[in-house]
Amino acid sequence: MSRLIITELSVHGCPCIVCSITEGQSVMELRLEASGKKSILNNIYVGQVENIASNIKAAFVRFGEGITGYLPLDQATDAIFTAGRKDSSSLRPGDELLVQVCRDAMKGKLPALTTNLNFTGKYLVLTTGNKKIGFSGKLTKEEASVVNKWLEPEREQKDRGYGIIARTNSAEAQKEEFLHELAFLKTLYQKAAVLGRNRTCFSLLYEAEPFYLAAVRDVYSRNLEEIVTDIPEIYKKLQGYLQDFRPEELTKLRFYEDKLLPLCKLYRIERALEEVQQEKIWLKSGGFLVIQQTEAFVSVDVNSGKYTGKKKAEETYRKINLEAAGEIARQIRLRNLSGIILIDFINMSNPDHQDELFHVLQKYLRKDPVKCRAIDITPLHILEMTRKKVRRPVIEEIRDLTEKNTKF
Repeated sequence: MSRLIITELSVHGCPCIVCSITEGQSVMELRLEASGKKSILNNIYVGQVENIASNIKAAFVRFGEGITGYLPLDQATDAIFTAGRKDSSSLRPGDELLVQVCRDAMKGKLPALTTNLNFTGKYLVLTTGNKKIGFSGKLTKEEASVVNKWLEPEREQKDRGYGIIARTNSAEAQKEEFLHELAFLKTLYQKAAVLGRNRTCFSLLYEAEPFYLAAVRDVYSRNLEEIVTDIPEIYKKLQGYLQDFRPEELTKLRFYEDKLLPLCKLYRIERALEEVQQEKIWLKSGGFLVIQQTEAFVSVDVNSGKYTGKKKAEETYRKINLEAAGEIARQIRLRNLSGIILIDFINMSNPDHQDELFHVLQKYLRKDPVKCRAIDITPLHILEMTRKKVRRPVIEEIRDLTEKNTKF
């Protein structure tokens, strides 16, 4: 069972709202944002193409005063144009179109944009890019069949301007609340994607909910034990959100009032923030991980360390590697690492042990709400995997906060 914690603490002297997901005694996920700051992730704007960089197959789109984003041309299919343009030919400088921020600026790179607009709910995603009706791969055939029946009226609509994806959470939805959310998302789509075509350049058409509300929306309810906060304002917002969209989960919301033991200490959130800033992570077996981020990829090195097992070396390495697999999956999620990730496990000569390790890591990665893919183990015994880039790594958020605080 998991617990969602939302609290405020100081990170290098800067007050922050921290959202944490814990499972048992372990912090599995961290999101933080400077108090008072508003993220632009998932916001939808009317943008204007500044120039086309054919060599990198991308366009640079201005979507606010002094704010420019990076739009890969393969993310610009089925673009929704304003200013009267209706054809779908290639982009030109000066074009005005609807864009959504799909990835935060990170490592000095511009925010990434897409013209495939997504409106995300607890159970569904409406999308303008793919007009089909699809289902999460984590739904069973029986669950998908039930949801598919609820969506039959949508399937029968001709010239539907959006597609629908049923999320994993739809497995636990009641028909009434499922259809209520569908109607709500269609209203958002109408306001932004349809009426937005007549708005002026740089208009904000859709503002995503605060990151802590997104965390409540996205967490898998079946495994959620409670939502806890000690911030009165956020408690009221959570209460209103749950009353409107998840009334059955209001009983899980709790306001924490113990002043002697702060939430961040009770659930070891401060310790987790320290952890993401360390390269070396010790394992219970005595082995350790070394996690390093570079511009091109993330490297993880598994070491035997202080392990003093009396069994044969092969069994020793197998035990450390299997423990490391679980901790690596946790660290990747905790730190929000993404892109190419290379893991150098301790070499094992037994092919069966290598296969076991690969499948155990895959099992842990399937629990990550962000799409992960373990690809293979190379002849040099390096395991290659990828994780979808969405938000910035937690360490970058911490560094930004440190730099801003230093300036003042």
